[in-house]
Amino acid sequence: MIKKLLITSICAFFGLVSVSSAQQVLKLDSLPKGQNNIFINTDTSAVPLVSENPLMMSQNYIYKLRLDSIKKTVPLPYNEFVQQYIDIYAKRKDMFGKMMGLSNYYFPIFDKALKDFNIPQEIKYLTIVESQMNPHAISRVGATGIWQFMFGTGKAYGLKMDNFVDERKDPIQASYAAAAYFRDAYEELGDWLLAIAAYNCGKGNVTRAMAKAGSSDFWEIRQYLPKETRNYVPAFIAAVYVMNYSGRHQISAQACNLFLKTDTVQTSRFVSLSSLAKVLNVEEEAMYALNPSYKKRIVNGTEDEPKRIVMPKLRDADFAGIYDVLYNTEVDVDMKVVQANTDDVRDLRKKKLSATAVNVIYHKVVSGQSLTAVANKYGVEVQDLRVWNGLKSKTIVPGQKLKVFAKYSRPLKVPVTFLSYKVKTGDTLSGIAEKFEGATVQSIKKDNGLNKAALQPGMVLKISKG
Repeated sequence: MIKKLLITSICAFFGLVSVSSAQQVLKLDSLPKGQNNIFINTDTSAVPLVSENPLMMSQNYIYKLRLDSIKKTVPLPYNEFVQQYIDIYAKRKDMFGKMMGLSNYYFPIFDKALKDFNIPQEIKYLTIVESQMNPHAISRVGATGIWQFMFGTGKAYGLKMDNFVDERKDPIQASYAAAAYFRDAYEELGDWLLAIAAYNCGKGNVTRAMAKAGSSDFWEIRQYLPKETRNYVPAFIAAVYVMNYSGRHQISAQACNLFLKTDTVQTSRFVSLSSLAKVLNVEEEAMYALNPSYKKRIVNGTEDEPKRIVMPKLRDADFAGIYDVLYNTEVDVDMKVVQANTDDVRDLRKKKLSATAVNVIYHKVVSGQSLTAVANKYGVEVQDLRVWNGLKSKTIVPGQKLKVFAKYSRPLKVPVTFLSYKVKTGDTLSGIAEKFEGATVQSIKKDNGLNKAALQPGMVLKISKG
């Protein structure tokens, strides 16, 4: 009798723990979508909210065996933090079905760029956590594109941003910039999970966390990283798992809405994507989806800087018509290129305009005028107009007065070829490049004969001006 009671008590205890654990997981994934869904409102810098102290009992070691089976170069450890994200992502069947469909188009692009820089192919799965493979995704702090580059970091890695193009939205250019970043991060940190963490919070935050923890193991330094980054790596590992074991969770690939077979041409002229779509007999949105970096849907190629156009490969294409659009058709647009200013919300908050350097103009909006037209008229960026006037969207109405800061006088500067910069503890090449106009990671490495991205405090670097 006592033996039966003892067995009954033990079963009841484990049943209670099991129910409690299940309720905890259910509660976590039942948070309002606006709070825990990285893919809502394009706020792609956040990851789903989970418990900081998950129960060890919720682990399922079949997942460990599966992760071990797909591990290549990047470590894919299994623990309670990873389990939480597997639980969340495995339930998002529609979203991961779409990711599987989009991967048919985007993954070959990512694979080529990563391979060219000798970066592990697994890194491509970060684009799911970052942006849901959406080239137009913009985070709450201004990170943009599939790889979610901030303005300064994108510029430091050679991406161009002006009134015609934002290469952070170009899947090909941004993939090569991301591969270069990971090459430098791995050279500096020596661990792929740390390099992934650095992609989220910056190399400086990671090196400081390593110093506090006295360790170079991600799981040891995790508590010293920003909260979002603590969850970023487990979310990445879970995304790798779900994409590779989708069938085990009844997730099926959905149709990709992009042309999978494409041709690429280089043009040194201004070309309208709308005109090209008409002659190809495809929807304009389909052409724009293949060329998402062109803001005005106009490709601004020049002899000095030819631009890429991606077109669907069609069997019965009107080649004569295509040739005519590419080489004989003039585009009615102001061809002046205006370099973009930062759209990093943190920088914009700090940005102060000197009263002695600028004059204020008040522009009255006329009927049919867009914010882009006003920006082009004064040679400024749309983002600047929105910040100066506190606009939450691009919508403006006739009669509305807009404040425009126009730079009329600039103090003369003595021409300088190089500046000197003394490296401080925690400095990185990308961080230094962001501090100097015209500087990039590659230009600093070239000017100083650096083969690797690693820096030593006290080093004096030459920084090219322009």
